[in-house]
Amino acid sequence: QEKNITYPTDPKLQKRIVEKCRDIAKQEGVVLRQSYKRTLKQLMIDQRFREHPKRRKKANAAARKIKVIAGRVVRDLERKLIAEQLGRYEQDLLLFYQILKHTQKGTNKIYSLHEPEVRCIAKGKEAKKYEFGNKVSLAKTMKSGIIVSALSFSDNPYDANTLDPQLHQVERLTGRFPKTAIADRGYRVKKKVLGVEIRIPGKLPAKASVYEKQKARKYFRARAGIEPVIGHVKHDHRMTRNYLSGTQWDAINTILAAAGFNMMKMLRRIKAQTINLCRNLLGTLVNYMNIKNWSRENQWFFQV
Repeated sequence: QEKNITYPTDPKLQKRIVEKCRDIAKQEGVVLRQSYKRTLKQLMIDQRFREHPKRRKKANAAARKIKVIAGRVVRDLERKLIAEQLGRYEQDLLLFYQILKHTQKGTNKIYSLHEPEVRCIAKGKEAKKYEFGNKVSLAKTMKSGIIVSALSFSDNPYDANTLDPQLHQVERLTGRFPKTAIADRGYRVKKKVLGVEIRIPGKLPAKASVYEKQKARKYFRARAGIEPVIGHVKHDHRMTRNYLSGTQWDAINTILAAAGFNMMKMLRRIKAQTINLCRNLLGTLVNYMNIKNWSRENQWFFQV
């Protein structure tokens, strides 16, 4: 699920660092050597459209200058704060320095000042290559389609490593482990977890019988059934974008979205059962009235 942040770039984050430093300085009564308010505004304009050959040199120079200014302002603020003030803003300053140390191939990057726990998740899609938020794992039953596990992960674990906690949650909610778990190819590292067989879509051996092929096709079609469930949970139950702050609220938002999906499913089932019950009662009543009217019109039949 995506977090409510702007698309992160280094110049954006560095500009936010300068703005945050200005706010801290104003709050603590510190006078900075220079605010760079108008300079930053022009540099942010200059660093755009760097993919164009005629703008690349100027845009890269502007981006480097923004980074220099951000580091200069952070060091200036750190020098002018007293020990008590430094203790209050220690975490903020560490966050600023961590952002300024970003490299192209670095790890553990910060993508937002107000949401430092956000992770970059590769989607592998042409329209949207990356999402910035946290990873969520869902599990549903094969026949009823009820969601029996909804987990939120603060980091970005490999898919196969999410099976263990997910199966534990299924066992806690349903009272037992499933016999078989059907997953996509991202889980193909493990064939058995906690005694549960993990089935992955793939080619069957050439000697497989028709029955085995039909059974495998049935399982893999069931696995594909999780995709529309994910779509409905995201778009119908507000998991497309998470507006709640912090990793704890990420987990709460995930659980509430899954619970909302299950409740709507149960309400639709109750509605269908109620309509069928009313239809049956109405049919019985109509039949009774028809028989009663017929008996009144044909009383001679019963008197004979």
